[in-house]
Amino acid sequence: MAGFAGSVADAFTLFEKFEGKLNEYNGNLERAAVELAKQWRSDSVLRKLEAMLIVMNDEKLLLVSGTGEVIEPDDGILAIGSGGNYALAAGRAMKRFNDDNLEAKDIAKNALDIASEICVFTNDNIIVEQL
Repeated sequence: MAGFAGSVADAFTLFEKFEGKLNEYNGNLERAAVELAKQWRSDSVLRKLEAMLIVMNDEKLLLVSGTGEVIEPDDGILAIGSGGNYALAAGRAMKRFNDDNLEAKDIAKNALDIASEICVFTNDNIIVEQL
């Protein structure tokens, strides 16, 4: 599963590159993310793309950035985009202080709701799909 933030055209380009890397490395999410980050940072065309990716499978959750970073969160929570910092803070607070009573979809929905109250660029029309 993958999500992205930034320029739509750039994000789709990076997503397609990531899919290619994932196929090339037989579904190894971490290796595909690292190889994409290396290519993204070193390629003169890709380097100009403005987007970030969050990718995950049933074992790993990773953020991939154009500066060559591949980040795995300690707490299992990531957020990107204009309201990402607000959503990240809200999500971490909910996880920390709710004694595991909230499901991941509830944390995501509430964190985005809070971010939308703070950030004018974050939409409050939120649909959470659960796989």
